[in-house]
Amino acid sequence: MTRPTIIEDAGTDQIAEWLGAYLAKILAARDGPITITVPGGSTPFPIIEHLLTHDLDWSRLVVWPNDDRVVPEDHPASNTGKLRALLEPAGAEVVTLSVMEQVPHFDLAWLGMGADGHIASLFPNTDPQLDEPLSILRLTPDPLPPEAPFDRVSLTLPALLNSDAIVFVIRGADKRAAFNQAAAGQSDLPVARLIGAAKQAVTCFT
Repeated sequence: MTRPTIIEDAGTDQIAEWLGAYLAKILAARDGPITITVPGGSTPFPIIEHLLTHDLDWSRLVVWPNDDRVVPEDHPASNTGKLRALLEPAGAEVVTLSVMEQVPHFDLAWLGMGADGHIASLFPNTDPQLDEPLSILRLTPDPLPPEAPFDRVSLTLPALLNSDAIVFVIRGADKRAAFNQAAAGQSDLPVARLIGAAKQAVTCFT
């Protein structure tokens, strides 16, 4: 288990600066594409908008959603559609999650978390396992979130852990409490299972 580094009261610009510096370092260190996975929901998109002001070779960036709602990409609830609208004009590639996709090793896994401890669409009722043989699953949250009552497709714990670094962005006291419990090994929520198995650096912006 890696003890997370907590960066308190981080603003959108500070998180984007950290991400930009991380990506720039990898881009400078090697040739070819770099691959990251990013969360959906409302939190990441303002950060991505700020990140896009950085002078990076966006044509080398391949972006995988952590998860998505099973809706068409032009649906307002589609994470993939929103990511495409932001990132593709800059030259980045956005992958559509499908159980048929071969999931790569990620240079960075950027995650959010729900107050119930879910990450990606690995809700507590789905009982995600560290030895899950598949990299992508189709899942049904229970209860279905009222703001997005759809089945999901999600990367699994092994897929998310197959990364060089993990970064969380956590907003709100209820989420912070759940994260603290997970980081202390005091829960068995999905986020706790991930952190407990992580051997790479884990950073959490609050």
